Amino acid sequence: MTEPTQSAPNPAAPEAAITAALGKRLIVLVGMMGVGKSTVGRRLAARLRLPFVDADTEIETAADMTIPEIFESRGEDYFRNGEARVIARLLENGPAVLATGGGAFMREETRRRIHEKAVSIWLKADADVIMRRVRRRADRPLLQTADPEGTVARLLSEREPVYQLADLTIGSRDVPHDRVVEDCIEALQALLLPAPEAEVQPATPQSDPGQTDPVQADPVQADSMQTDSMQAMSALR
Repeated sequence: MTEPTQSAPNPAAPEAAITAALGKRLIVLVGMMGVGKSTVGRRLAARLRLPFVDADTEIETAADMTIPEIFESRGEDYFRNGEARVIARLLENGPAVLATGGGAFMREETRRRIHEKAVSIWLKADADVIMRRVRRRADRPLLQTADPEGTVARLLSEREPVYQLADLTIGSRDVPHDRVVEDCIEALQALLLPAPEAEVQPATPQSDPGQTDPVQADPVQADSMQTDSMQAMSALR
C-alpha cells in the first residue's frame, strides 16, 4: 500500500517577526496623492494584523470639515499646521500602519518625528500613473488648477528629493495592490530582520609541501634513518 506523499512545510511567514521587530513603532506611508497610500496601507495593516489609520481622515474628524473645506475656508497653512499636530499625536499610538497626505513629509518636524517613531515607506509613482488615478476625483485641492498635469510635475520635482529620505522606497505601478503589499513585506523583512550569519567552518591548516608531517611519517622509514645515524656515529669512534 502506497502512503500519501506529504508536502514540504512552508517557510514561516515573516509578518509576526516584522511586527515583533517593530515594537511600538508605526509603519508610515508617504508619497504623492494617487500613489495608493490608503489602499496599500489597509492591506498591509491586514497582513501584519495592525490597526490602519489614515491621517487625512483623522484631520477631517478633528476639524469637523473635509480637507477641501479646510483649504477653502482656512487656507493651506492652517491645514498643514493641523496636519502636523494630528500626525504627532498618531505617532504616539503605535504600532499601526499610518497613511499620510502628500505634503506631510515635507515638514522637517514631521519627518523627524516619523524617523523617531516609525519606519517610513515612500510609495513612488510616475506622473502619468498619478494623473490616471486622480484625474476623475474632485477632492484634491492642490489640483484645482488650470493645468493639473503641470502642477503634478512641479510637486514631484519639489517633493521627490524629500521623499527619498524615507527608510524604504517601493514602486507603485499598475499591478494588483497585493503585489505592492508583498513588495512592502519583503522590504520590511530585509530592513528589520537581518539574515542569519552563515556558519563559518574552521580552516584546515595547510602543511608546507616541502616538509614531512612528523605525525604522518612512515615508522619503518624513521627506524631506518635512526639506524643509519647510529652506524655513522660508531664509525667516528
